[in-house]
Amino acid sequence: MMAAGVLPAREPGLLKPAVLWLLLLAPLFFSTYGFATWVSAQRDDVASLVFDWERHMPFWAWTIVPYWSIDLLYGFSLLLPRSRDELKRHALRLLSAQVIAVSCFLLWPLRFTFARPELDGVFGWLFEVLAGFDKPFNQAPSLHIALLVVLWVCYARHSQGFWRWLVHGWFGLIGVSVLTTYQHHFVDVPTGALAGWLCVWLWPLDRPSPLFSGQPTRDPRRRQLAWRYGLGAALMAVAAFTWGGTGLWLIWPAVALLLVALNYALLGVAGFQKREDGRLSPAARWLLAPYLAAAWINSRLWTKNHPQPDQVVDNVWLGRLPTPAQLQDSPFVAVLDLCAELSLDSRGLQAYQSLPLLDLCAPSPEQCLAAAQAIERLRQQGPLLVCCALGYSRSATAIAAWLLHSGRAATVDAAVVQIQRARPQIVLQAAHRQALQTLVHAKSPAHVQ
Repeated sequence: MMAAGVLPAREPGLLKPAVLWLLLLAPLFFSTYGFATWVSAQRDDVASLVFDWERHMPFWAWTIVPYWSIDLLYGFSLLLPRSRDELKRHALRLLSAQVIAVSCFLLWPLRFTFARPELDGVFGWLFEVLAGFDKPFNQAPSLHIALLVVLWVCYARHSQGFWRWLVHGWFGLIGVSVLTTYQHHFVDVPTGALAGWLCVWLWPLDRPSPLFSGQPTRDPRRRQLAWRYGLGAALMAVAAFTWGGTGLWLIWPAVALLLVALNYALLGVAGFQKREDGRLSPAARWLLAPYLAAAWINSRLWTKNHPQPDQVVDNVWLGRLPTPAQLQDSPFVAVLDLCAELSLDSRGLQAYQSLPLLDLCAPSPEQCLAAAQAIERLRQQGPLLVCCALGYSRSATAIAAWLLHSGRAATVDAAVVQIQRARPQIVLQAAHRQALQTLVHAKSPAHVQ
């Protein structure tokens, strides 16, 4: 979940907007959820999706207490944000979870199939109240789990020490309770978690929402890669629903590839949500986990015969993205990270800057200039590592830009040759060279005022 940190001072006057959000969200929750239940109850084609091993799932009546507690946590969560902007984004996460889940309930209704044992006492009463509203429909994705993710992130952000551990323990218990109260089958849980993390990703706290920050790319290479990732997502989705069963896990990589396709087509590097400390947001890490794992393995395979960085000139080194252990054992005190899709732990570094660029695409002239200026600034701190996933293209382009901008190379070819002497594996395509050529023109006498 989200790392603990020092929170800003609370803005005054947040109680009124919090109550207004609750007055909007609560009726919307019950009305839309009840409507989806009513629609499914009218149909005679509502299926179920259950694994054989789930029949051994225990029924724990007492877990109805943590199950019900999410209603209280939902309401109180609106009192936790410390600014109007944070409150708005948290409320929009809750609203988005409702919209996504109810839409899926209407498009793909499912029924819960297990019969609960007869109960009496307090637990029996709680189940009876629940059954009066929550019929055995509205299964995948579990709205309970989607809201759990959103609320867990919120409460973890605003708790520390013992209370933080209590938050993790109680929310974990709520997650288990959707199965042990016989409210959901297993498939509802991971799909609900995906929906919840999608809501957190849609409304980040440290940057604009990707819904409003992107624009269609004009780069033919980015469009080509977007189509390829989109096709991969479609193939994964078709395989998931064709095979069924454990094949449904392919929904996860399908979602990941679809988001990567959107990043290339529309959102750019912002879709990976890489933070200033070098790590991707928790939402991006969870949603893109299958793609990120493949990207990491790919980077290690391509560089297995040459894992070490290489010094180019003046204590500027070129290499692949290091692990925390490799960084700790290295002489580097500064890192310029050009990788958009993989995290880097920058703790312990004297200086770090993330300048994320999309993989397999040439940077813009403006990005080349920004990279050159960053290298010149960071190298003043000491040994500098310029890195990307492989250390062959994005980071090589950045160093070439620095060589040109600083006058250490007069032409693009001269810069490339200089880097190749240190790291022969680098790959700079025509588009990379064209972007670098603008730095040569900027240094030419015709451009000197």
